[in-house]
Parts: sequence; structure tokens; C-alpha cells
Amino acid sequence: MMDWFGPLEPYWLWLALGLLLAAAEMLAPGLFLIWLAGAALLTGALAYLLPLGVPLQVLVFAVLAIVTVFMGKRYLRDNPVAEADPAMNHRGLRMAGQIATVTEAIANGQGRVHHGDSEWIARGVDAPVGAKVRITGADGAELLVEPLN
Repeated sequence: MMDWFGPLEPYWLWLALGLLLAAAEMLAPGLFLIWLAGAALLTGALAYLLPLGVPLQVLVFAVLAIVTVFMGKRYLRDNPVAEADPAMNHRGLRMAGQIATVTEAIANGQGRVHHGDSEWIARGVDAPVGAKVRITGADGAELLVEPLN
């Protein structure tokens, strides 16, 4: 065992790998590397406490990696991370409540509106060109609109 790593015990390498993976998770968060970091740290702890050969340590790490990833996936499914702003990456939803101008008459529920610096496909109650409408939401790239009262 010692001839593979020189004077360095293998458990130090597992602990270093665990810390390196945890640091990588902090630099590029994605909630995946942290589970591998946990597996490496557990492998290092087991290698310190038990006389495991390097091949067995690799096997233990592989099993622990699979177990921790699936446990993490289950945990995140049962405890989802709440978004600070659910509409953050949904431009159409962020415009809800704002006013737009009809640029192509809304007829049979379809038309176009101008909002900000963009023109959007719109769905809603029929309205003539130039009418002001309120954006109520979005369905994909289409804005849902209603006439102003």
C-alpha cells in the first residue's frame, strides 16, 4: 500500500479529494459534486479506521458515490430548493400587470403587441391596433392580455 503513494497514507488522498470536490462545488454549484465529496470523505474516514487496501478503498468510494448521489437526489426531490423569484428567468411572467400597445389587431384571440423594445405575439380578447392592453401572463413566447377597463 505504501509503495503506491510513497510516504503518504491513502486516507489523506481521499480526504484531500473530498475537500477538493467540496471546493469545486462551491466554485461551480450544481448540487452534484458535494455528494461525491461526501463519499470521498467517508472513504477517507473508513481507510483511516479500517485496514483497507487501495483496491477495496476504490470499490468503497464507488459504492458510496452511488449511494450518496441517489440519497442526495431523493433528498432534493423531497425538499426542493425554493426560488427567491420564480419569474426570474421568465420574461413574459415578469411583465404581468404591465401595459402594452396592440400593433396588429387582436382578432379571433390572436394578434401582436408592443411592450418595451419588443413586439410579442399576444392572445386575448379582440382589440384594435393602438389599443392599450394589460399583460396578465405568458404561455411560452405568447403574452396573455386583457383590455384595460
